Amino acid sequence: MTDPTVQHQLGLPVLYTFRRCPYAMRARLALLASGCAVEVREIVLRDKPAHLRDISPKATVPVLWLTNGTVIDQSLDVMRWAVGQHWPAGWLQTNLVQTAQGDAWLALLDGPFKQALDRYKYPNRYDHCDPLPHRQVCVDILKTWDAHLAGEGSAWLFGDQPGFYDCAILPFVRQFRIADEAWFDAQTEFPVLQQWLQRFLTADWFEAAMPKLAPWKAGDAPLRFPA
Repeated sequence: MTDPTVQHQLGLPVLYTFRRCPYAMRARLALLASGCAVEVREIVLRDKPAHLRDISPKATVPVLWLTNGTVIDQSLDVMRWAVGQHWPAGWLQTNLVQTAQGDAWLALLDGPFKQALDRYKYPNRYDHCDPLPHRQVCVDILKTWDAHLAGEGSAWLFGDQPGFYDCAILPFVRQFRIADEAWFDAQTEFPVLQQWLQRFLTADWFEAAMPKLAPWKAGDAPLRFPA
């Protein structure tokens, strides 16, 4: 019998994912919005499938394994692949100035913000780590997005429709809030950003991108996402 881990059982790309990971979350949001169906495999981080490690030695999610054998294992690249197949009907297209601004925010997010977020949320993983200065680094970055949203006077970063940059950034704002929800919700320094996050968390398309799946193992019946 052919090993199911080395097949595209549904004739679709295979997505290795983990529900709570913000990198995987942004990939699922783009796949959902663009209408790109995949065979989805939910993993357990402490017990990653051998096939995932084989096709992507970094073994972190998301990993998208296309039917032609191509492997895309960076979350933003998965997003770009998805919207390159079909631009989501409900997403705002950005102009050159907005794209440059959005890309600068992503560099800030995936660099200084994520580094500080990890040390704020998981200080015990680091030697002599005081989480509060790292929280402040994140707050200062959040305030730049708050000021932008307030200045634009729009529901989303670049208009009245969500877009690529909202869906790339908001999973990490969500993760920051989860570190101490009561503290986050009580803050008055970034009220517009709090509304932006709440708009995201209550959107039906966010809920659709967060299915609760049992961890995948070889031999399981293949699952389609979106279902």
